[in-house]
Amino acid sequence: MVHALNEIHRVLVNRGSLIDLRPVLDRWPIEVTSNSGNHEVGRVTDLPEPVVDDGAADQAMAEAEQHGWFVRERQDVFPFFYYWDTPKEMREYIDKSWDDVIRIEDELWSHLGTSWATANADARVRIRLKMMITGLRKQNPS
Repeated sequence: MVHALNEIHRVLVNRGSLIDLRPVLDRWPIEVTSNSGNHEVGRVTDLPEPVVDDGAADQAMAEAEQHGWFVRERQDVFPFFYYWDTPKEMREYIDKSWDDVIRIEDELWSHLGTSWATANADARVRIRLKMMITGLRKQNPS
């Protein structure tokens, strides 16, 4: 990844911006939400390999800054929500798209189904991701 950041530095205009926007694994909350409020049912289990990938990305960004390629101007975290109408739809999506990133234990699936079924008629299920955004400015290393 450091090689890619070096290439970005090479082609980016002088004082150009680099935005690092990515989800950060942090045992994301699973919630049942409706007009009457939100209820956390449990949390996903982060799989080891993506956690290592998060650390490697952080290390590569730090190394690019140490080389003087970029200076960090701002960093923040914010929630990003994925919604599904039913726990079944949520499970199908996670099994198809996120099976290599997170796991949800069978007991939690059961608890989610019960919580959703006993909530208001407008209830939906969601996962609240932790997103990180970092703004960096290209520097000319001395």
